[in-house]
Formats: sequence, structure tokens, C-alpha cells
Amino acid sequence: MTPTRERIALVGAGRMGRGMAIAFAYGGHKVTLIDAKIRKSGAFTDLKTQIQDELQATFTMLAGFAMLDPDEVDSVLARVSVAPLDKAAEPLARADVIFEGVPEVIDIKRSAFALISAHARDDAIVASTTSTILADELQGFVGHPARFLNAHWLNPAFLMPLVELSPGKQTDPAVTTRLKSLLERMGKVPVVCAASPGYIVPRIQALAMNEAARIVEEGVASAEDVDKATKYGFGFRFAVLGLPEFIDWGGGDILFHASQYLSQATGQDRYKAPQIIRDNMLAGRNGLRDGQGFLDYSKLDIPAYQRDRLGAFVAMLRHLDKVPPKG
Repeated sequence: MTPTRERIALVGAGRMGRGMAIAFAYGGHKVTLIDAKIRKSGAFTDLKTQIQDELQATFTMLAGFAMLDPDEVDSVLARVSVAPLDKAAEPLARADVIFEGVPEVIDIKRSAFALISAHARDDAIVASTTSTILADELQGFVGHPARFLNAHWLNPAFLMPLVELSPGKQTDPAVTTRLKSLLERMGKVPVVCAASPGYIVPRIQALAMNEAARIVEEGVASAEDVDKATKYGFGFRFAVLGLPEFIDWGGGDILFHASQYLSQATGQDRYKAPQIIRDNMLAGRNGLRDGQGFLDYSKLDIPAYQRDRLGAFVAMLRHLDKVPPKG
């Protein structure tokens, strides 16, 4: 027997809302994409046609990637409906999970949550897709704030696996668990982080992107070579190993001394190692060779783990068509 899937409502019909609608429809959910702007009927009709054409083109593209059979496109598309703002009450009342995806302006978000709170069931999960405003700041706008948290998707939402869940101080932990379970059933990879600016990915990404721009600005390397370095070095490694895992792989002490050198050579404090690296090093928790670092390796078959990770690197080489030629 096929389990009943949650009904989804998305308030905000922009790029993120459309991408999420594609993801949920692909996963078998009925989705209502609600336009958050007041429009004349003719303007809404044009918008609805534009959205349906865009979604159909995307599902057709996914069929071209063999993610769908071509004859499934219309049936998957039929799972998505588009509603104007003045018809939002019914889909909001039916929804099990409601996502807000309006512009990053407090007053606009306050209005969106007032609409949601007026019509949503008390047991419906309410989540914001914001990338900048913390859950604690938005929670007060939501009726029954215990059912609210942030859920930051990465673009394109229908392809990127990661979703960053950031509960607020009032969020019921069971709500976070429910949303995490829903996303995992869709094949997404949810992670949970505290209500802190930048979450995980944007915080790391901002540092990396700014440093890449500085390298070009300083004439250290061309933009083209920085791109090659990140695709075939930085990105290649971190498609297989997570960042704390990679620190453990090489050794936290190695990172500490490299950071000391970079900080002294450049005169820039941004290269200094954080206190946790120093503390781990002094406690003899440098990573794999100590059996403990950021992660615990004490019960792991380390040679088998290393072979597995190296095998994943070889798979990446094959994927990128970069397996070295044999002599």
C-alpha cells in the first residue's frame, strides 16, 4: 500500500518556490505554489502560464537526463497547482507543510506569515527558506511558533541534495525531526544547525568565494586557473571528504602549522587557526593517526576506510574523465 504523502504549500512563486515545487512534485507530493503578490486577474493568468511552461520545460529536461520517463512528464506536472493570493486560504488549510519563500524583507515576511497563520492548521509545519534572517527573529510572526523553523534550500532546489534546517529557540524538536524525515524520504540530505548567521554552507562559501576573488585581484593567478584549481583540487577533495573529516585525514596539527605560516606571511588574522584546532592538537586528537579528531575513529577499520575513500576519489576521476593515462 502506497503511504499518503504530505501536501505541500509554497508561499512565493519565485525561483526558489518553483524549484521546490519541482522537487516535491518529483517526489510524489501534491504542491500548491501560491503567488504572494496582489495582481490583476490577467497578470496572474500570464504568470501561471509562465510558471507551468517553465515547470514543463524542467521536467522535460529531467526526462532528457533519464530522471523521468518522457511519458511521466505530464503526470508529474499535474501534481503542481498555482494559486493567486486571494485564493490562498484553501491550499494553506489543506497543507501539512508550508514553506515561505518571499523576498528577504522583514515586512514582506511578516505579511506572509500573517497569511499563513490565519489559515494553516495548528499541526502544520511552517518553515522559511530564508538564507539571511534567523529563525529566532521570524518565529514571533508565526501563530504557534513551536511548529516553525528555517529550511534553507540551495539552488537549484530540485537538484541540490542539501537542505539546512535551523530551528529557533521555541521550535519543538519533534517538528525538526518530522521535516528532516520528510526531506530524507525525498532523497534530500538535511542537516541541522543552530540559528547562527550564514548557517553552514553560506558561511563557508562566503569565505572561499571572497578568497578566490582576492587571489585574482592580487594577481596571484588568473580567474581561469582559480576555477581549475577549485574544480580539480578543492572541489574534488570535498566531494568525497567533508571539511572536518579532511582535517582529520591530514592531521589537525598540520592545519595548525600551515595556518600559523599563512597568518605570519600575509599579516592577515583571517588565516589563524581557531582555538578548537589548538585544543585538539594539545590533547593529542589530531585525527586518523590518533584515532580521534573532530570525528571518532577508535572503532573504525582505518585501512578499510582509507581504501573506501580513495576508491571514491578514483570514481570522481572517472566521472571527470581525468584518470591519468597509463605509460
